Amino acid sequence: METLSKTDGAFSVRRYPPEVMKPCSGQEAARELLQTRVWKRWVLREQVEHTRFERAGRPGLPPVLLPPGAQVGNGRRSIPGAAVENNAETAEDTKTEEAEMDMFRYRVFASSGPAAWTTRRDGEVKLRMEEHGIGSEEPKTVHALLDEAVKKYGNRYALAYKKSGRWMRMSYKRYYEECWTAAKSFLKLGLERFHGVCILGFNSAEWFIADIGAILAGGLAVGIYTTSSPEACHYIAENSSANIIVVENHKQLQKILEIEHKLPHLKAIIMYGEEPKEKRPNLYSWAEFIKLSDQVADSNLLDIVESQKPNQCCTLIYTSGTTGQPKGVMLSHDNLTWTAAAAGTFIQLSEALDKQELVVSYLPLSHIAAQMIDIWLPLTFGAQVFFAQPDALKGSLVDTLREVRPTSFLGVPRVWEKMEEKMKYVGAKSSALKRKVASWAKEVGLQTNLKQMNGNTQVPVNFRLARRLVYKRVRKALGLDRCTRCYTGAAPITRETLEFFLSLNIPVYELYGMSECSGPHTISLPHAFKLTSCGKEITGCRTLIHKPDAEGNGEICFSGRHVFMGYLNMDAKTKEAIDKDGWLHSGDLGKHDKDGFLYITGRIKELIITAGGENIPPVPIEDAVKEAVPIISNAMLVGDKAKFLAMLLTLKCQVNEESGEPGDELTPEAIEYCQKLGSKATRISEIIRSKDQAVYAAIQKGISAVNERAVSNAQKVQKWALLEKDFSIFGGELGPTMKLKRAVVAQKYKEQIERFYTDAETPTTTETSAQK
Repeated sequence: METLSKTDGAFSVRRYPPEVMKPCSGQEAARELLQTRVWKRWVLREQVEHTRFERAGRPGLPPVLLPPGAQVGNGRRSIPGAAVENNAETAEDTKTEEAEMDMFRYRVFASSGPAAWTTRRDGEVKLRMEEHGIGSEEPKTVHALLDEAVKKYGNRYALAYKKSGRWMRMSYKRYYEECWTAAKSFLKLGLERFHGVCILGFNSAEWFIADIGAILAGGLAVGIYTTSSPEACHYIAENSSANIIVVENHKQLQKILEIEHKLPHLKAIIMYGEEPKEKRPNLYSWAEFIKLSDQVADSNLLDIVESQKPNQCCTLIYTSGTTGQPKGVMLSHDNLTWTAAAAGTFIQLSEALDKQELVVSYLPLSHIAAQMIDIWLPLTFGAQVFFAQPDALKGSLVDTLREVRPTSFLGVPRVWEKMEEKMKYVGAKSSALKRKVASWAKEVGLQTNLKQMNGNTQVPVNFRLARRLVYKRVRKALGLDRCTRCYTGAAPITRETLEFFLSLNIPVYELYGMSECSGPHTISLPHAFKLTSCGKEITGCRTLIHKPDAEGNGEICFSGRHVFMGYLNMDAKTKEAIDKDGWLHSGDLGKHDKDGFLYITGRIKELIITAGGENIPPVPIEDAVKEAVPIISNAMLVGDKAKFLAMLLTLKCQVNEESGEPGDELTPEAIEYCQKLGSKATRISEIIRSKDQAVYAAIQKGISAVNERAVSNAQKVQKWALLEKDFSIFGGELGPTMKLKRAVVAQKYKEQIERFYTDAETPTTTETSAQK
């Protein structure tokens, strides 16, 4: 083995005889060899840069070019672990070094460097490095991050999963070994550089290992939503040129077998949650897959890992396709590793060496939010990840939360809403005294927290009493008693839900971002948040409000090292997203307040432009109606190019836990609401068939109240209709993150929407419309 060292500008090679090398495992030896090669590369690069800066009359190198841990002092740089020696190199060594130097000269002085974006799977992009601060941190690959994690947190627990009712744990050291082994197995199966490894299943240790293993092996990690149809799976697998597909069970396997003949690049299928029921060519159990690694030398994988660059693609995140076919968002090594470090530092995550963070993994890993929270942030800070049960979103999540008691928790709005509904339902069944105490505590909690949000740090005596009597018990019941950061994102959340949890002293902090910016862009903090705001930019990221109107509303644009590489094979779409100045256009409308907090006010593509030419963002009106009428589950405003606005409404109903299909029976909360109105209805069909007078009147009353607050007549809802089925992923009206697919709904209920505008008269008031 050899190491490079530098003294006063001279380079030399120190050779070590085999007998002085300590014995180590194949993977440890591979890591050590890789580290040596990395240092060698750094020294060569430093020499090239030194020459370039000397020629420019600027002795010395910019600090950004130093390897991690390098010291600067008295004009010299030292590299940790490098032996210092002045021996002359042999001719053979010199020749080798010159050849490698030529390679670096080409990289440094090439006239046409990487562009700001690319749509090629093997393309490279120019990293958006800053001169100072976290944006100037040295870029690193996923392997470098993994290697750092095993060095810092080796024997600490990384992953935990349930087996026969008991928690089984995996250390960071074993985590690294499993990823390395999986990578070798992928190579044995014929994984080609920059080809996809699709993963279709619920969150598990195998999901993580397959994802990271695919990246180490030079492939592209690609998650597929478990609810995807065979056709949707085919689109993603074909678009990513998938060589390998990893599935959880037979249900997911059947989808792939149905489309297998249409995937020319597919070489193997791996099943991790169950054993295959039958032998098929190129179908492997997880154990069989792992065993394949024995046939691949560590050096083969080492060469691939060594060739990887931070500005190359390693992961594809497919958009939910709410406005057309899903787009493959290309994320680089640097996108993932830098964003995790920047976001974690911004929210002040603890390193495991001080205090280990605990996280529950349950959100779909095909979404960037779940990947960042569950995979990349924990790797960066040494957190321990606990895997929830597959039926987490069907009711078992709270049980897992109570067992794990996480220190951080992210829930999409629907998760928080379901918690709210359940708590209200249970509360309604309590005794009169308990209801009175809870009502008092919630009022105290809301007012105190709102004052603290606005800078008042005083904690009144009644708040302390309420905390002891109510708040602590509620947190413990939810499993959030030691959770210091509760977040929501991925879709809009109502003010009502935020205030409900704030009243129980559980502030839910909004964050905002998208797949195209590697997840988060703005985050609310315990000491800096405002209701309905998404917080402020992560340090190292920048926001531009493009073409703001008189009220400050404009398109939200991003800049920073978290901005994606481009859409796979989609030049036109990429040019739409990233402008000539490098700003990423989100398509979202928003504004900053005087304190720099960001508020989302709508989406450009969702804007309704009436026949009178008025631009109307639908979401605020929809949210206001849902808040005014608690029985409403979903609302969609229509009226593009029309004379007035109308609205499609659905009611809260029971959902089939297996299929996710909404049923006809109302939720307990909805039934209770009807009873308070004087209605005996328990089903949606009853209400629509009889045009239930009490329910219809309550809906109209709520819409009228919203109309009274409208800024103009054009923004008033003139007509509405109840639909027989709630919107759902099952029905296709909602995307995987519960975002409304407006085009799908508009097409599905085209006749109903047309009826709004084919009446003989145009309504002049909402009341006359309701009477008709």
